[in-house]
Amino acid sequence: MILAGDIGGTKTRLALFRLAGERFDLRSEQSYPSREYHDLDGIVAAFRAAFPGEIREACFGIAGPVRDGRSQTTNLPWTIDARVLGRSLGLPRVRLINDLEANAYGIAALDPDDLFELRAGLPGAGNAALIAAGTGLGEAGLFWDGTAHLPFATEGGHTSFAPADRLQDELLVYLRRKHEHVSWERVLSGPGLYNVYLFLRDTGRGEESPSLAERLAREDPAAVISETAIEGRSPLAEQALELFVALYGAEAGNLGLKFMATGGVYVGGGIAPKILKALKGAAFVQAFLAKGRMKPLLETMPVRVILNDRTPLLGAARCAALRAGLLPAAEKA
Repeated sequence: MILAGDIGGTKTRLALFRLAGERFDLRSEQSYPSREYHDLDGIVAAFRAAFPGEIREACFGIAGPVRDGRSQTTNLPWTIDARVLGRSLGLPRVRLINDLEANAYGIAALDPDDLFELRAGLPGAGNAALIAAGTGLGEAGLFWDGTAHLPFATEGGHTSFAPADRLQDELLVYLRRKHEHVSWERVLSGPGLYNVYLFLRDTGRGEESPSLAERLAREDPAAVISETAIEGRSPLAEQALELFVALYGAEAGNLGLKFMATGGVYVGGGIAPKILKALKGAAFVQAFLAKGRMKPLLETMPVRVILNDRTPLLGAARCAALRAGLLPAAEKA
């Protein structure tokens, strides 16, 4: 069995997979509220108590940079050490990779129904890119070596936000009053959507109804804004989601150019499937293509939304299997 983990700021998911040929059969899965535990070791112990059995390999996707088998998580006060986890699990090795790297590994394990095509682009091989807004903003690349895609991690979500028009200029100025550094994550994430909403509200571009204000105070603001916007129950929420989608498209296009992603740009994370109706509108694609002289190149790049929320778990399991030699060498990614 392969133990796979997806460690995020709000929840941690663990799963056991059995490798059947080149497919990964899910045997057990459990989610845990991350902040109710002092460290990952406690969650792993709880999972193993609930789902005992022999584990052959283990790999965890971590929301944060990983160096030398260690990670200080970005949105949790945890230090995760692969050697400590290995001793706890009785394994000679445990692998830690960035969570978006795990997502990138998982793409090759997806079925056609797990993807929604926003733009067909042109068929052909080449590098690919992955952008995923959720609790934070993650970005990863997939280098095409001539025979397969090789995923690699980045911390591109923390690069500086670049506005594309006057409204976004004002958004940047607004956020600079609150944050020393305004990264793309400040506008492209669950908290980022709320930032966009607050900017529009506070600059007088719409009125917040009392009922919406009440819900925002007691529920997850990003979920409330996106749901209210898609249902057409708040012009202010609709404006916020439209601007958010345009920003998403703009940074996806930036990533496509940076990685020369002729093999495709993938949109992952927890938000995209929930706002698919908005992503299918004109704002995302228009912003994606709005790169001046590079528009013809971007028009060749397929853009696909990942619908399967188990992609990071599948990817962590695939990474473990590949690096342990349990999959054919050609089945890299």
